[in-house]
Amino acid sequence: MPRLVIFDDGRGQLGPMVDLRPAFDLRTGAHRSLERIERRLSRFPAAWWVPQELAALWSESTEHPVNELPDGDSLLLVNGRWLGLGDLPDLGVGQGVIAADGSVIAACLTRDDAPHVLNGGDLPDAVDATVVDLPMLMYPWDLIASLSSCLLDDLEASSTPLGCPDQVAVVGTAAVRIHPEAVVFPNVVVDASAGPVVVARGATIRPGAVLSGPCHVARGAMIADRAVIRGGTVIGPGCKVGGEIGSSVFQGRSNKAHDGYLGDSWVGEWVNLGAGTITSNLLNTYSEVTMRPSADGPRMRTGRTFLGSIVGDHVKTAIGTLLATGTVLGTGCMIAASTPPPSSMRPLRWFTDDGDKPYRTDKLFESLEAVMARRGQHVSDALRARLEILSQT
Repeated sequence: MPRLVIFDDGRGQLGPMVDLRPAFDLRTGAHRSLERIERRLSRFPAAWWVPQELAALWSESTEHPVNELPDGDSLLLVNGRWLGLGDLPDLGVGQGVIAADGSVIAACLTRDDAPHVLNGGDLPDAVDATVVDLPMLMYPWDLIASLSSCLLDDLEASSTPLGCPDQVAVVGTAAVRIHPEAVVFPNVVVDASAGPVVVARGATIRPGAVLSGPCHVARGAMIADRAVIRGGTVIGPGCKVGGEIGSSVFQGRSNKAHDGYLGDSWVGEWVNLGAGTITSNLLNTYSEVTMRPSADGPRMRTGRTFLGSIVGDHVKTAIGTLLATGTVLGTGCMIAASTPPPSSMRPLRWFTDDGDKPYRTDKLFESLEAVMARRGQHVSDALRARLEILSQT
């Protein structure tokens, strides 16, 4: 059997969400894309292939080879921008499937032909290619559009046992899975009318919180008192959230512990949204939202009426921060102003009422060390090096 290599072709225009991780490591539902791909294929990768600037960082997260081919005469290459939904056709050696835009979704190739895809992104001319319709991530708003499907697929595969504590008030008939080792206080309401609700081991749901399905609260996450978690929401591991949240994904280890609205948004890791931070996810004109995924790129039509903010890793916002519809905050930005920040910010910028200036990396690393130490982590050499590079963009 060909050995599996999951690769990131680097062609996704996903803004700050792929500054510090390959596309397949993104939490695109209750699970990361790589986990959904593994589940769909019923097998695990023997190696990974990522853009070179991410190789050192991703090597810290895996024991498998990174940007090195595994042993074997033939390899199954699968694009990590595939969301793991739908069925990948069985492929023989010399066969591949591509998306309508020409992106390689998967290919079964000889060891000699594999680098043609992994380094160039295209299939060799001799490969028999078939166009298939499988969901791929290209832009940040693709996540919001596919979130419900990904989330429902993950929740159906959940290993958390059915059932919940007696003190929880449940409405609706969809599955409710609250792990026996989750901490759930009185006066919690679960609305399973529109989809299942899963609360993982070690999560905490404080008094008066309302959880509407479909939603997932990951291991070690905390839902604050009287929080309203609306459908289509994923609270990643170790997050602390409060206020009102809907149709949004928190990658993990981020805080939005106080009041404020977050909707149709994507939040990276190690983010702190100050009390009263509010996102707009709808234009007053009810017109299509446009977004600039990267600060030096064009503004693009998203095809969406509802779209909030894309918040990169290590972003911090001050109390009362207002984020306009379709805002993109680059990795490591600090927002401390009485007016909304620009709709698209470069990495490692400090925005105040006096304007926009670089975030000094020595101050950034000092802050990161303090924040990450609280979770028993530290700033690795690879992360430090990558942030230094991002500060120069």
